[in-house]
Amino acid sequence: MSDVPNASRSASAPTSEAEDELVRAFERDGFVVAPGLLAPGEIEHFAPLVDAAVAGRTAGDTRPTFERSRYEQSFLQCINLWEDHPEIRGLTFHPRIARTAARLLGAERVRLWHDQALYKEAGGRETDPHQDLPYWPMHETRALTAWIPFDDVGAVNGPLSFVPGSHRFGLRKFVNIFVGEPEDLLAHSRVRDVAPVEVHARRGSVLFHHALTVHLAAPNRSAGPRRVHTAIYFADGATRARRGIHPSVDRAGIAPGQPIASDVTPVAWPREAGDLPPTPSHPVPADALGRHLWPPDAGPGAAGR
Repeated sequence: MSDVPNASRSASAPTSEAEDELVRAFERDGFVVAPGLLAPGEIEHFAPLVDAAVAGRTAGDTRPTFERSRYEQSFLQCINLWEDHPEIRGLTFHPRIARTAARLLGAERVRLWHDQALYKEAGGRETDPHQDLPYWPMHETRALTAWIPFDDVGAVNGPLSFVPGSHRFGLRKFVNIFVGEPEDLLAHSRVRDVAPVEVHARRGSVLFHHALTVHLAAPNRSAGPRRVHTAIYFADGATRARRGIHPSVDRAGIAPGQPIASDVTPVAWPREAGDLPPTPSHPVPADALGRHLWPPDAGPGAAGR
């Protein structure tokens, strides 16, 4: 990280006591905010790089908002930016973030499933309640998302809400939030008696949530975009589920039951400082829709992108 201005200023790994408290909160609630993992200089370095990557990925989509699918109206989603934008790898594989993810999962090693930018534009609609893991063909459940805001996220610009403890409800429910009117997961018998908690996040903090935690996001009622970069990490040793497709396993030819381990899903922690993974040997084709959103058939009109 020596090439990042002010990389160490006002940012450090949590103390042992603070980290233990983060782990306890994560195990209890299925989400936690880790304050100050990124220094101001790091945000100032990476935010414009991700801005440029998102602008490049979405430049060919000239559809007005009303012509987009319901899902696409929630945010601009750009997947696997680390692969074709090496300048972003230092964020996706940031040692403080990846190490914290490993600690929260109780894993000695974690791999990256994929990264993605989630930019909720001004006027962007709400993100419907869902769990993440049902969209991924991963048998095991030790996975989480690190949600990295480039600006303060408060009540008006699309904050996340979580159903506390829902990662322990024994629920793994696919909800089709991509097309049509999705099922209301908050009305599910295992969820309806627990009220979601809205979480605000300061610039420089990282919000972690378990892959089985039920969550949603409010609409962006501010005048600017809610800019967030995310990285999904999972405990090394996880295996491919019997069903489901996804570039994170399909490109590497990983069969059901086999460990998910390839250069498409490289080790994120532990890594030596400055050691960033190379571009995968089977990159996502430049014209593949999966570079922009997942699944590929997420909505009508998307095929023209």
